[in-house]
Amino acid sequence: MEATDVVLAADVGKSRCRVELRRGTELLGAADQHGFPGVHTDNGPTIAFELLLETVSMLPPGLPVSTLTGIGAAVAGVEASAEKSRELAIMLSQRFGVPAAVLSDATAAQLGALQGAPGTTLIVGTGAVAFRFDEAGILHRADGWGPYLGDRGSGRWIGQRGLQAVLEAHDGGPATSLSAAAGALVDSPEKLPGWLASVENPYRAMALFAPLVLHAAEAGDAVANVIVDEACRILTHTVKLASSGDEASSRRVALLGGVVSSGFFAELLRKSLASAGIEVVAPLGDGLDGAALAATRRGLIQERYIHRDGTNWTD
Repeated sequence: MEATDVVLAADVGKSRCRVELRRGTELLGAADQHGFPGVHTDNGPTIAFELLLETVSMLPPGLPVSTLTGIGAAVAGVEASAEKSRELAIMLSQRFGVPAAVLSDATAAQLGALQGAPGTTLIVGTGAVAFRFDEAGILHRADGWGPYLGDRGSGRWIGQRGLQAVLEAHDGGPATSLSAAAGALVDSPEKLPGWLASVENPYRAMALFAPLVLHAAEAGDAVANVIVDEACRILTHTVKLASSGDEASSRRVALLGGVVSSGFFAELLRKSLASAGIEVVAPLGDGLDGAALAATRRGLIQERYIHRDGTNWTD
C-alpha cells in the first residue's frame, strides 16, 4: 500500500458492521452499526451492499471517500457462496469505481494477523476456529462448526460449562464460586434455563459468562480451573489439527478473539500450545487490517479465497 492510497476496509459480521477509511497506515475515520445474516442468504449481496453504503454514510463528514483507491470487505457467509461473494465485489467496484475484494472474516483475520505470510491463526471468541494457509496457499481448517456441532473451547463453550457447573452445584455437586457469579444473571440457579430461553442470542449470552469463569479460575476456584484447563487442551488439539504439516510455518500460531484478551487465559493456552511444540506469535493486525491488505495487494498466497470484482484495473 502506498502512503497516499485511500482504502475502505470493512468487517461485515453477523453481529456488527464496521468500516474504516485509511490513508496508508493512518486511520481517517470509522463507523459501525448492526450486522446481517450473511452474504450467502437470499438477497445477501444486496443486503450487504446496502448495509455497507449506509455504514459508509455514517463516517465523519469531510473525509476523502471520493479519492478511494480500493475496497476490502471481510464478510460473513463468504465460505458458503463464492458466486454471491463475487457479486458483492462487483457491486462495490461499480459503485465506487475502484477495485474491490470480498473475503471471509476468518481469511481476513489470518491475513491481518500474519500480514499475508503462511501460518495458523486461532480465533477464540463466541466461537472457535483455527485457520492455516500453507506455503502453497492451501487452506487448512479445524472447528468453527457452530454451537451445536463445534466451537469447542470457545467463549460460548466456557460460559456454558460454567453455567452447567452452577446447576450441578445446585443439585448437590461440587461447590463453586460460579454460583455467586451467576447471581448477576438470576436470583436462583433454577431460573437459569428460563433466562437463557428468553434472551435473543443464547450463545452470545453464554459467552458473556466466560469472563466470570476465567476470573473464578484465576482466583483459585477448582471447578472453574477444570473448565479452563479443558478449554486449553481442546484448543491446542484444534490448532494441531489445522497445523499438521512439515513446514516451519505449521508450528506457529497467532491468537485472536475476545477470550484470549484475558492475559490469564492467554498464558495458560500459550503453555499448552508450547507443550505441543507450537509457538505463539504476536498478531500483526486484525480482520480489518486483513481486509485492507486484500484491497491493496494482489498475488497473495490466500488469493484463491479472495473474491475480486473481475475488472482488469491498471496498477
